[in-house]
Amino acid sequence: MPRRDYTPAVMARTDEELLQAARAGDDEALEALLARHEKQVFRFGLRMCGNEEDARDVLQETLLAAFKGMRQFRGDAQLSTWLYQVARSFCTKARRRGAGEPARHESLEGPAREVSAPASAPDERAHAREMARVLQEALLALPESQREVVLLRDVEGLSAEEAARVVGIEVPALKSRLHRARLAMQERIAALLGADPANPPTCPDLARELVSRDEDALDQAACARIEEHLARCARCGPACEELKRSVSMCRSLPGGGVPAEVQSQVRNALRAAVHA
Repeated sequence: MPRRDYTPAVMARTDEELLQAARAGDDEALEALLARHEKQVFRFGLRMCGNEEDARDVLQETLLAAFKGMRQFRGDAQLSTWLYQVARSFCTKARRRGAGEPARHESLEGPAREVSAPASAPDERAHAREMARVLQEALLALPESQREVVLLRDVEGLSAEEAARVVGIEVPALKSRLHRARLAMQERIAALLGADPANPPTCPDLARELVSRDEDALDQAACARIEEHLARCARCGPACEELKRSVSMCRSLPGGGVPAEVQSQVRNALRAAVHA
């Protein structure tokens, strides 16, 4: 099992220093580095791919690539942002490998999960399971380009600038894509929860604004108008905030932790790469 306690000297090291030390064979540095980053990389892979097998491969390949390609990390961004870029490319490869295969979407609260959760009443646990199912289905129903921006911004908490760097687009285009994704998620969640189809959650004014814009050609002025609308619209503002809170629950819902067997496989692969 991975170590949980590290010396102050190890914890004070930067990510780049830990990478250097881990590549030199320092197991404590390797464990500290994994403790910092493996959970969010695995969670991102799980939410993007929809199954644990691909998420495990994405985690392992991402961390191996970080070890082997550390010189590509320029230090002008956080290591976590760079890792998301690497993980994103492996998620795309996993999707291409699985093209034509039956979907392998797994429950976020399946038996393989080893995530501790505080004791709660049965109805609270049932609600959490239901939300896990609804959020997973709503996320996986999104196109990949929309799913990744929701995960980066609303689940992982990256800034718009950081998320745009990961995806490789300009900030206004990212914000436009995020607005579209949130609207699609909002409609999907409402449908899954049995909302009244005669009263759709999408604001028609915002929908017209988004449909009339190409996200890759969205300028700052148009983005500002959209954000102003969200801030003042009695329908959009509360709905978007509620959606962000719901999606952010993915951080704490079952499935966010790295199963012990996956941790073991990743560590063995990394140690083999170091000693090779």
